Amino acid sequence: MIISVSRRSDIPRFYWDWFLSELERGETEVVNPFNAHQRKAVSLLPQDVDGFVFWTRDPYRIVASADVLREKGYQFYVMVSLTGYPPELEPHGPDIEKVILEIHQLKQLIGAERIFWRYDPIILSSLTTVADHERRFHFLATELQSSVSRCIISLYDPYKKSEKRLRGLEAGGKLNLIPLYTAANQRLSPEAELLVKRIAEIAHQYEIPLYSCAEPDWVRSYGITAHACVDGSLFGKQSHKDAHQRPFCLCDTSVDIGTYGTCPARCVYCYAW
Repeated sequence: MIISVSRRSDIPRFYWDWFLSELERGETEVVNPFNAHQRKAVSLLPQDVDGFVFWTRDPYRIVASADVLREKGYQFYVMVSLTGYPPELEPHGPDIEKVILEIHQLKQLIGAERIFWRYDPIILSSLTTVADHERRFHFLATELQSSVSRCIISLYDPYKKSEKRLRGLEAGGKLNLIPLYTAANQRLSPEAELLVKRIAEIAHQYEIPLYSCAEPDWVRSYGITAHACVDGSLFGKQSHKDAHQRPFCLCDTSVDIGTYGTCPARCVYCYAW
């Protein structure tokens, strides 16, 4: 069993003490987000866990606990989301330089092959233009090239709650959104196509393998590999696609722990609150 920590909340950044206490208990309770009365106990014992997949914007607590996790016999890898977006989009985003340093520290502990950099979701707006993205991605690629084994990108998906927040910012004059797709929603807009090309070129320049998260086959034409973020092969498991994820998601089956709506970061574009 693969444990995802977590799509529901940034547990490594905000709820690490809770996670460690659940490890000591040997299990945790997972609530069905669609029916709060449905709960199940999930074992966290080393013999029952094939591996942990950590999702976070700030891995500082993982850095401090990496040796402990390995001593207990757990396998894991870490996905760090790092975009450098302005506070209008990430009101409580961590300091970029701090996270870069922590990624380098984590590499010394677990190796670059177990660290994935997520540059997502990609949002085009008056605050995050093609030129802004290109500048930020180039800077981050320069800083992270030796300490990550891949970069994962995805275009923003308009979930109902996140779309309402973004449109609210637009209505309030805080930003102007730039379409990612043509009006027919059948292909990338010229701006999005240019940006994806530039990101692919920069990743290639710094020899960072570029993967996509839950995107259709168009990514292949830019030299981007469609792949699973939750990848059982990294834990020696055969691939078994998770049927409960969104279209085009290639993730293997896992159990997400934690609770939706609890992440204090309050990133405007996030689906989880």
